Amino acid sequence: MLFLKQPSVLPGFSLSLGISVLSLSVLVLLPFTMLVWTVTDLGWHGFIQVISEPRTLAAVWLTLKMSLLAMLASVLLGTLVAWVLVRYHFWGKDLVNALVDLPFALPTAVTGVALATLYAPTGWIGAVLTRFGLQIAFTPIGIWLALLLVSLPFVVRAVQPVLAELSGEYEEAAAILGASRLTIVFRVLLPEVLPALVMGAGMAFARATGEYGSVIFIAGNVPFKSEILPLIIVSKFELFDLPAAAAVALFMLIISFTILFMLNLWQWRLSRRMQGRY
Repeated sequence: MLFLKQPSVLPGFSLSLGISVLSLSVLVLLPFTMLVWTVTDLGWHGFIQVISEPRTLAAVWLTLKMSLLAMLASVLLGTLVAWVLVRYHFWGKDLVNALVDLPFALPTAVTGVALATLYAPTGWIGAVLTRFGLQIAFTPIGIWLALLLVSLPFVVRAVQPVLAELSGEYEEAAAILGASRLTIVFRVLLPEVLPALVMGAGMAFARATGEYGSVIFIAGNVPFKSEILPLIIVSKFELFDLPAAAAVALFMLIISFTILFMLNLWQWRLSRRMQGRY
């Protein structure tokens, strides 16, 4: 009798768990396994040789640097946008809320063409900036701008529900006790939204590192200057060098997974700390 299973409150656990594990295995685990299997054709020496190419390392550094900068900008701007959408009521609020999701709906190639047309030296904004000696398109700044556009919605949608559930009474109480606006932001609001903010930042970084369509049109794709890593992978595919393309992809996957794992671990610890407070 001691070994009898207790009936679950929610039925269908075994079936739903089996479907979940099968789906993740087929959609996530199997492709990554095949990626590793393809790289084994090169051997360890060949793998090191491919990823240590100066052009590849330059593309890796540029991709990671621009992704991190875009993530930081998304955290700042995304939190501000979420705050405005939750705390204020104004005409056109629904339109602004819908515009946040526009990068999700648009094909990335459309986004890239639109940015290149707008910020190219002959574009509406690019022509004005050129008069002042500034250039955005075909430079790393253009890459950062494209990555910021596609990663911003992740932070907004991660923080917005938390702010919506956070009562304004906390801010009012802090203000009555004499707290300044900065104190309210950093001592009252930020600790509450920080777990969601870290989660949104992780999703924004993941999207930025793998972005291709919206970047290639505005980057210029100049080796050692504005060439991103996804373009290196595509170039090797076009040369039918599948093992080398898989090696570069696996190298980027390892780096991205390490950073995402640290962000998720930080978010998990923040969530545990928040649960301990209640």
